[in-house]
Amino acid sequence: MQNITNFQTDLLRTFVSVIDLGAYTKAGEALGRTQPAISLQIRRLEELVGAPLIKQTGRTLLLTSEGEMLLSYAREILRLNDDAASYFNRAKIAGVLRVGLPNDYAVAFLQGVIIEYTRQHTDLSLEIHCGWSSGILDRLRADELDLAVAMVNGERTQYLSRSWIERPIWAAAESARFDPAKGVPLAAHPEGCAYRARMIQALDAAQMRWRIAYTGSGVSGLQNAVVCGLGVSALTRYTMLPGMRALDEGDGFPPLAEIRVGLFYKHPRLSDAGIGLVNHIIGRLDEAGVSSDPVHRHGELRRG
Repeated sequence: MQNITNFQTDLLRTFVSVIDLGAYTKAGEALGRTQPAISLQIRRLEELVGAPLIKQTGRTLLLTSEGEMLLSYAREILRLNDDAASYFNRAKIAGVLRVGLPNDYAVAFLQGVIIEYTRQHTDLSLEIHCGWSSGILDRLRADELDLAVAMVNGERTQYLSRSWIERPIWAAAESARFDPAKGVPLAAHPEGCAYRARMIQALDAAQMRWRIAYTGSGVSGLQNAVVCGLGVSALTRYTMLPGMRALDEGDGFPPLAEIRVGLFYKHPRLSDAGIGLVNHIIGRLDEAGVSSDPVHRHGELRRG
């Protein structure tokens, strides 16, 4: 019979805490252990894996390739463990949960999913903070948020638990007709928005003229501008409304580049309410047919 390696959840929790908090000492404070005890647990985990997991450069902790792979699995194992523990303990979920959502994504869909969760747990108070993805992640790092959904850009993958791919859709009013040769009127968020950047990149690559016909930071304003025929915009399938139609290459519009979206949280700082909400969001995304990003799920991301 083949020997199976068992990864104890306490070792995995220590490993995730060290990475999320960036220091052995901080992880010890969060878990109620001494720094030597934390170091010992990491060494034990490395023995089970058969390879180093963490390397230190100055005061910075970096993951090895094996550490990156294990981190992805560890987050998923702990999420399922904590979800099971909450179910069987039947603990009442209460308190305040602070959630960050990006302006430039399907805020309406995610708000509905989150509000659905709070209705199931009436003792839970919810605070939703909307902003640009970079600002939301900065607030998460500063412990001003408990969890966040944000665009994943480059190496900014700290605290990333789950990611998925969205392909934006060119959206226009049903009755609107645009001649790309005369320039495309765009309805867009201000500069810094990933969707705005992809529209401009696609049109520039196709050597199509464009102009900004509407600028606004709110999703509803952008949707209204499209429905009223002020311009075309890049939306997701969740934010398409009645009165809109999708444009494609048959209409003369080039395809838009994919966007990677992530669910972020600091595992050692997350309450039972937070763990429950994470699982609720993931469940609803799965039901909606949103597939997990295979790049992240296989642990192939690189931490700089």
